[in-house]
Amino acid sequence: MTDQQTLPPAEPTAPGAAPAPPTVIVDDLHVTYRVHGAGGGKVDRGGGATAALARILTRRRATGARTVHAVRGVGFTAHRGEAIGLIGSNGSGKSTLLRAIAGLLPPASGHVYTAGRPSLLGVNAALMNDLTGERNVILGCLAMGMTPEQVREKYDGILEFSGINDKGDFGSLPMRTYSSGMSARLRFAIAAARSHDVLMVDEALATGDAAFRKRSEARIRELREKAGTVFLVSHSNKSIRDTCDRVLWLERGELVMDGPTDEVVTAYQEFNDKEK
Repeated sequence: MTDQQTLPPAEPTAPGAAPAPPTVIVDDLHVTYRVHGAGGGKVDRGGGATAALARILTRRRATGARTVHAVRGVGFTAHRGEAIGLIGSNGSGKSTLLRAIAGLLPPASGHVYTAGRPSLLGVNAALMNDLTGERNVILGCLAMGMTPEQVREKYDGILEFSGINDKGDFGSLPMRTYSSGMSARLRFAIAAARSHDVLMVDEALATGDAAFRKRSEARIRELREKAGTVFLVSHSNKSIRDTCDRVLWLERGELVMDGPTDEVVTAYQEFNDKEK
């Protein structure tokens, strides 16, 4: 099989007695997808009706497709209690890897084994734009499996953590009126309201002010202490250093380096300096 599979439950490990049990095992994972309409030649980009018709006809003829190999033979094991950063250039496969771990993308080959249900929090995570932030808090918590009693208990704390009401009563306004930063902060606050076996955060800490980033980093440390595993994708090396104790470095879909945060981030910075 090449689809996502579930690890059997592991017995709790006494501190210092043995390595923590694995939460995610990625074994020689390859992820590919096809991009359609990649063909076509030069088209007149003028503004006339003839040029517009030519562009429409060209798009219809551009039926060619190519295969993108987004993740290439990646393998690693994540353990309970770890916070793991994912770094790499744009298009290196970081977000694709998270989506495959979450079961949202099928592997072309290889395996993903997980303990429990991974939760992927991305800046583009779906909330309902026509509903208020307050209503999205309730629905988001219920969708994560929380009971109505738990939602009521967490509700005020989620709104306070997100900071969306710091400059007005935005919680009572539709999500479509929010900035991208406000939306991302609310998504993170909802997802962080409960403990997860595996929580994956895609760029959420890159939004918001320093105070929110500090709250987010503290919350990730709390999640780790409750025996969860956290994956963080970020282009901020400072957030990675402050939050993670292990880093995976991807380039062109391949795992370049896997190790302690300082070692991997330093190597990545040196690599970027040479590329400039």
